[in-house]
Amino acid sequence: MDQDFFRARFREHVAASELPSPQLIEDWLDGLLEFLFPEFSDTRFSNERAFLLHYQTNDLKLYTILDTLAAKLSRPAAELRDDFEASLPAIHAALSEDADAILAGDPAARNRTEVLSTYPGFYALAVHRIAHRLCTLGIPLLPRMLSEVAHRQTGIEIHPGARIGRRFCIDHGTGIVIGETVVIGDDVKMYQGVTLGALSVRKDMARTKRHPTIEDRVVIYAGATILGGDTVIGAGSIIGGNTWIVRSVPPESRIYYRSEE
Repeated sequence: MDQDFFRARFREHVAASELPSPQLIEDWLDGLLEFLFPEFSDTRFSNERAFLLHYQTNDLKLYTILDTLAAKLSRPAAELRDDFEASLPAIHAALSEDADAILAGDPAARNRTEVLSTYPGFYALAVHRIAHRLCTLGIPLLPRMLSEVAHRQTGIEIHPGARIGRRFCIDHGTGIVIGETVVIGDDVKMYQGVTLGALSVRKDMARTKRHPTIEDRVVIYAGATILGGDTVIGAGSIIGGNTWIVRSVPPESRIYYRSEE
């Protein structure tokens, strides 16, 4: 091997910032979901002390992850950890509503336990609500790493910056893409293969609203593509499968794909 090339690669490794372990991040995420919902846990805790020990052990993993990122944090790792943990009741309440919405909206769902333990849409949404809170706290890198865990596990890609309202229902879900500046209202239902994306923009527009807004009670069927930061899908609308939308539609619209044949 060329020695100059080898030494250049070594210098890059020496100079690189330390990154949190992907395995530690997955372990922490698994432990947090186990704490929030027994359906994610293989352990049945015999007493409250054992449950507390599980929580504290997992809490230390989060602190270790944040401490690794300390040079990039705007506040001390312990403060950010405390702020995140103060959000857990709200995250749990939101996810419980999501699970109930999926159960109510999917005739194939038999019970809430089935939704929590087997539905990829719920898993992706659970990871998103955790990642989004970390994102709003200004924590770098970790939210994206979490979203990629969910993407790898489910085929559903939700950017942690996306804002998703209450009682969100993902049915099937494979192939869904939700961009960074998407805003989704309450009681929205979405099927597989939906893209909420951006029209092509310059790099210097990265901090602008690039992705669509979906208002309350919208249903978006499989394969629909909705693009653009100025695009608003009005409340109560139904967006049919395989449609392509780059302009706003008023509330209570019915948009369907029509073949030219």
